[in-house]
Amino acid sequence: MRGRRGNYPSAHEKRKELNESDLREQQSGMVPDVEKIIESIIQGDQDTVQLLLDNYNTKYAECFFFNTEVQERKKFRKNKVRDHAPDSDSDIDPDDDEPDLLLRQRLATVLLCFISSQLQPAVLRVCLHTLRILSRDRLALGPMVTDSALFTLAHLGGISLLPTCPQQEEEEKTEDLSARTHSHIHRRAASGWEAAADADATPLSVSSVLACCAAEVAGAATTNGSVQHYCKWTGDGGHVVLARGKKDTREEDSEEQEKEEDGEVCRKEAIKVLCNVIYNSPRAQERASSLRLLQGLWESLKQGIWSRAPSSSQFYKLRLLFLLTALRPELRLQLQQERGVSVLTKALQQCLAVRWGEGYEVLSDSTAPPISKETSQEVIEILKTLFNIAHTFQRQEPDEEDAALYRHLAAVLRHCLLQSCDGEDTLEELQGHTVNILSALPLTCLDVLLSVHVDQALHKWEGVNMDCVHTLLLFMDRRLNRGQKLKEKLIPVLNLLTESSRVHRETRHYLRQLILPPLRDVAIRPEQDTTLRGQLVRLMTHVDTDVKHCAAELLFVLCKENVRRFVKYTGYGNAAGLLAARGLLNGRRNSGDSQYAPRYSSDSDSDTEEYREAKSRINLVTGRVEAEQPDPMEGMTEEEKEEEARRLIGMINRLSRDQIIQPLGVTAEGRLAPLWGQMRDCTLEEEEDSEEDLDLLPEGRKDKQME
Repeated sequence: MRGRRGNYPSAHEKRKELNESDLREQQSGMVPDVEKIIESIIQGDQDTVQLLLDNYNTKYAECFFFNTEVQERKKFRKNKVRDHAPDSDSDIDPDDDEPDLLLRQRLATVLLCFISSQLQPAVLRVCLHTLRILSRDRLALGPMVTDSALFTLAHLGGISLLPTCPQQEEEEKTEDLSARTHSHIHRRAASGWEAAADADATPLSVSSVLACCAAEVAGAATTNGSVQHYCKWTGDGGHVVLARGKKDTREEDSEEQEKEEDGEVCRKEAIKVLCNVIYNSPRAQERASSLRLLQGLWESLKQGIWSRAPSSSQFYKLRLLFLLTALRPELRLQLQQERGVSVLTKALQQCLAVRWGEGYEVLSDSTAPPISKETSQEVIEILKTLFNIAHTFQRQEPDEEDAALYRHLAAVLRHCLLQSCDGEDTLEELQGHTVNILSALPLTCLDVLLSVHVDQALHKWEGVNMDCVHTLLLFMDRRLNRGQKLKEKLIPVLNLLTESSRVHRETRHYLRQLILPPLRDVAIRPEQDTTLRGQLVRLMTHVDTDVKHCAAELLFVLCKENVRRFVKYTGYGNAAGLLAARGLLNGRRNSGDSQYAPRYSSDSDSDTEEYREAKSRINLVTGRVEAEQPDPMEGMTEEEKEEEARRLIGMINRLSRDQIIQPLGVTAEGRLAPLWGQMRDCTLEEEEDSEEDLDLLPEGRKDKQME
């Protein structure tokens, strides 16, 4: 059944009926006539709608915004700095926008009504594709964020929702219905809307379409955001075009889409539209939570997981699940209560084809091919959702049942971390999300990373399999070398290695041999070293406080929180920040400072022969052997030295009294404190003498002396 009334010409005949100007317009790539598309949709002519929307989709397939030139022109005229607002990141008032925006809103409105009727699969697919393009425009989302639109898209995507009371939504839309209808729908009535009033010629009468449009626009909220693609500027028409490099790798070509089942393709397109709308619109996020979209989506996903035959649209359902849990905190808690960790762990096992050995060991197969891009993308979406609901686990003490669940997940994550993928960037992203979850799990459950057989291990230490730890170390090294977004990309792996080294002696010993090997070359400063130690020491003086602290904490733990050894490998100047924060500037360990201190073994002498020979000549501040400098007091008598010291104290006292500097000293507790008491020991007579001596000096020497 074609779902149309009356006898209409075939698609081939309709193509012939298009006049030569329309054909020239299509061939020349001009902007399609949206008014004509809307008129065809109202008439219900599916073949014509398909032809016109195909042209529209071809034109805007890679378009991100539609009115970039207008936005830039208005922003230039206003010459103002934008303030971030949760509902809009544009400086343009949608009511003042060009007519193109109103046309896109009207097109989205009539399309949502059109897809609710019986359509051919090919027509439904092209309509959903157009809606997906329109959902990229933050200003045209109004018709798509209503309850009826979300219900329609969820239904077409194969997600069952429980209906809510229709009167509630109708009451919310009634207040300003008339004014909004006239301003947004009837503004361009002369474009042919009245001409489509023949009820016998179309299954959608004008009155029903206008009522649908009015209901949609009445509750519409203009929202902001962007779809999950990166973009680049082009000079053609002022549009932003989607970059090829970061587009979804699961996007099929038209030939491949035609081979798939039509219903599955339509379900995927509907979920893509939902993903864009949920991501771009805070109102849509709130309504999706109220409409219990998560429950329907979760049931659909579980059916695919338990049946072991997930559909091709599962990736987009996982993407939608991630967006919902990332944007709505209450949905994270809800999914956690719905045994989300257990079900998603099972989905992860299916994607990775996990085979279990004894206990929590996953059997590895060296002959297995790398993970395909399609599979790796599904795994990444699962990992991102798992992190959303598991990021609070580390702060909790798990009971026996939860501990078994987290150990099971950690074993699968270990297997995931050791897998190879098609493409270095895909592997980097996969390992990054795996590290994020491992850093969120309770530390007591990470013992499964080491409790595997060592028979086929590539890296061993003290009879323990260190393949996982070595992979984490290589991952940290790669991100250190890239040096981009260190706070978000490096801190998780630094924290994971730090906490693992605290609780696992074998991990600490292995990392120390690779990061802090026995010190032999003491001729260069620690931060100038090209090894892992040098890179981490350089981070100890990073401008970002979190990065600086995490890098110093890892080195401090590898030194078993021993101050002398820590200063030996990093230099006192680099170590001062961490030591001051912990109250360890006096060089003594505060026994109550760390709850893990009793777990460290007794300190052993690891100094090399080269270090012992140069130890007496090492500058503790810089951490290297410095060239001998001439003694500035050479040739001075003891009285002259004492006089110089008194002058220096007097000048420091004057600067501190005028609040130009604040001298600090180390207290008995190892913390910095002002030296007011010591500075006041200097007598007033000494201050006056130093001032008189300075006044007697020539102007040039006085300035030099003050320096």
